[in-house]
Amino acid sequence: MSSSKASSSAPSATAPAAAPHRPQRVPLPQKLVVGGIAGIIGTTCIFPIDIVKTRLQNQRIGPGGERMYNGAVDCFKKIVSKEGFRGLYRGLVPNLIGVTPEKAIKLAVNEKLRETFEKDDGSIALIHEVISGGGAGLTQVIATNPMEIVKIRLQVQGTLPPDVPRKSAVQVVRELGIRGLYKGTPVTLLRDVPFSFIFFPSYANIKKFFTDEKGNIGMFYLFLSGATAGAVAAGAVTPADVVKTRVQVENSRYNSIPHCAATVLKEEGVSAFFKGAYQRMAVQAPMFGIALLAFELQKKYILAHQAQS
Repeated sequence: MSSSKASSSAPSATAPAAAPHRPQRVPLPQKLVVGGIAGIIGTTCIFPIDIVKTRLQNQRIGPGGERMYNGAVDCFKKIVSKEGFRGLYRGLVPNLIGVTPEKAIKLAVNEKLRETFEKDDGSIALIHEVISGGGAGLTQVIATNPMEIVKIRLQVQGTLPPDVPRKSAVQVVRELGIRGLYKGTPVTLLRDVPFSFIFFPSYANIKKFFTDEKGNIGMFYLFLSGATAGAVAAGAVTPADVVKTRVQVENSRYNSIPHCAATVLKEEGVSAFFKGAYQRMAVQAPMFGIALLAFELQKKYILAHQAQS
């Protein structure tokens, strides 16, 4: 009798195991929206640093060895004195038009691919993190290249003589045409794909380091994770960024990416490939810190409302 009770109260050996808990997901359309908003916030905050970086990368050494700018601080001061504070935001509007889909695509595609590769416990292999980041970088270039070439051409107009008329973003787009907007796409891919497969795995693992056992992480550490990963990735791909800038400026004297790389190496040496590296790191670190913080906070808000409904 007692054995009968014991057997009836014991759990069945054939009972199905409980399904593993999978975290809530933000739908892809909402990922795209929050990614775009995050990009706008981050880009607007750091744009003056970006324009200084572009001017430094594109400046030429005169016959007597003279330079237009003697470093980042000198470049910043000369832009403000000659062009006013508006000069620090030259090219911002077309950049925002481009950065909205670019950040939306980059952040959303990376997250979607990561979710595809994630195991039931939420873990993901490093190789899949790299693939997810690289895939995000590859798809974002569709939006990145036209925005980048228009932004660069507007930013360097401040270096032209005063009597040379300045062009609007619309005029630059009309002159370039569809084909011209994708000039330098291979070197943009050469920069953005490696950037993404370095950045996203770095960000995810730095963020994991600062996350406690309950899955909580403070706003400062979210910002620090994005900023650190952004700086590392930006520094690593600076040579490709230098070549891209030289190829995409108006009246570029380079026939191709190899021609540009070979000419820069011959005339200016290896150090020229790292022109603006600190400025580029100074741009990408706060931009991705701010953008990823905005992205994560928006996701948290959406998930909180999903749980309430």
